[in-house]
Amino acid sequence: MSPAAAAEPADAAGSADVAGSADVAGSADVAGSADAAAGRPPWLDAPDPGPYPYEETHDLRSGPDLHPALLGLLPFVGVWRGRGGGEYPTIEPFEYAQEIRISHDGRPFLAYESRAWLVTPYGEPIRPGGREFGWWRPVVDGDGKATDEIEALYCTPTGIVELHLGKITGVRVEMSTDAVLRTSTAKEVSAGHRLYGIVDRALLYAQDMAAVGQPLTPHLAAKLRRVAG
Repeated sequence: MSPAAAAEPADAAGSADVAGSADVAGSADVAGSADAAAGRPPWLDAPDPGPYPYEETHDLRSGPDLHPALLGLLPFVGVWRGRGGGEYPTIEPFEYAQEIRISHDGRPFLAYESRAWLVTPYGEPIRPGGREFGWWRPVVDGDGKATDEIEALYCTPTGIVELHLGKITGVRVEMSTDAVLRTSTAKEVSAGHRLYGIVDRALLYAQDMAAVGQPLTPHLAAKLRRVAG
């Protein structure tokens, strides 16, 4: 058999493969077009994209660089843990332990997460306490540079969302509510005031609250030590 004759079946097979591939691609295109025409978005059949690919960190020695707009809040980034006390005219005084994580992912805001639990005067856990998730957002000017103003959002599982506006002064952040939203089943909260500060490398804060018919009144105060970051 001549080389030319031997090559003919292979060429034919190759042509068949190309034609088959074209048919499959054509069928896929038609199917995709049909799905699109039917209003079926392609992500319905997309594979698992894998875990979230971007790192968030409370440790300035690792992870993404801190956004320049956050430099004024740099001392607050970390994990803080300690003890505090609570009071209000409508309840009995109580003691609690708390952990606050303040982190970033390279964008111009800080993530804020707080978990507290009630404790005895000896520090023994009694039961879970308040939880909050939120964001600290430094206000930037027209050139994208941070000012001394800050916006903060806090959300609780008890049905309260608070928007605070405030000022950054050195290692002190003071803010008051601009708006309070609540669900129909949440307790009535109308205003709040918070003061955070770094003192002797500890995070101290005091929180006032106006709720259930009471005026703005001291409610929480705590001293937390940095345990990570």
